Amino acid sequence: MPTSAISAASTRRAAESSVPLVPLLDERWSPRSFDPEATVSDRQLDALLEAARWAPSAGNKQRRRFIVGRRGSATFDIIASALVGFNAAWAPNASALVVGLAEVAAARAGERTWAEYDLGQAIAHLSVQAHAEGLHTHQMGGFDVDRIVQAFELGDDLAPITVTAVGVVDEADRLTEALAERERAPRTRLPLDELVLVRD
Repeated sequence: MPTSAISAASTRRAAESSVPLVPLLDERWSPRSFDPEATVSDRQLDALLEAARWAPSAGNKQRRRFIVGRRGSATFDIIASALVGFNAAWAPNASALVVGLAEVAAARAGERTWAEYDLGQAIAHLSVQAHAEGLHTHQMGGFDVDRIVQAFELGDDLAPITVTAVGVVDEADRLTEALAERERAPRTRLPLDELVLVRD
């Protein structure tokens, strides 16, 4: 099946939302099966990073930084080598890997929380822009933080928080059976009445 057909079919994994959502949110999901031949253009990467750049941040301090590697580059290989568990099995097929860093050492006591929160907002914006570009993302916490710190000679001021795979979705059959089963599983979220504690 052509990559475009696979992507088009897979992006129709709409959420079963209680009210209609805009399509970019309704159809966004986090696959593990990525096309190992697909590439991400300079323009697409610039658009994703611009979306991250314009995300809100506390006091507009913008305490987030990024390390970006495209498949085939030394940077990508370093990031991929730091992945652990299931992530190491599927993520190297992505077109790019993005390390999200929170700038923490310069922050006053208590501000690290906001740096990490702001990074999360930036990655969320990046993910929505990726979907608009016909791409998919999958955020990961399973990676060797120390390896990233040492490989990129990061100081105490930058804390690696997440790695995001970016690419074109592929058939679930390319995954191991255990991962393919998770790939095909219905999308689920807690109902609103469990999430919202008070609403007047």
